[in-house]
Amino acid sequence: MPEQDVTVRCARVEHPADLAAVMALRERVFVAEQGVPPDRERDALDAGALHLLARRGDAVVGCCRLVRDGRAMRLGRMAVAAPARGLGVGAALLAFAERVARDEGAREVTLHAQLAAQGFYARAGYAAEGEEFLDAGIVHVAMRRSMSGGETAM
Repeated sequence: MPEQDVTVRCARVEHPADLAAVMALRERVFVAEQGVPPDRERDALDAGALHLLARRGDAVVGCCRLVRDGRAMRLGRMAVAAPARGLGVGAALLAFAERVARDEGAREVTLHAQLAAQGFYARAGYAAEGEEFLDAGIVHVAMRRSMSGGETAM
């Protein structure tokens, strides 16, 4: 059996074909798997966002976006293809997104985590704040992490 490429390579989306692959992945994860209405999955923030992707081999297996929010960057639309879950794609993509946010001058990264993913973000240094809330019928919690040295901002 040939060896499978398990290397995860992350990059900014720079080509229309990559953006199309990212949007298709988001559609599969959020709309098809999680039942998010299509008009809620794509929004006006996509136009000004920094879109990031993760590849294994030639396949786009992860994505997220960063949106400027004052002195912070808001991470959103983090998705990993079902066959690639549990392989470190999300962790690699999150670390890359944090580097991009730092390079863009962000002092912190904020996000709205689905409750099921709260532990993933907490292990990466994010702290929950405020009450849980529903977004597109899914329970979320706001979280943030300082980019000044890894400590959590409150």
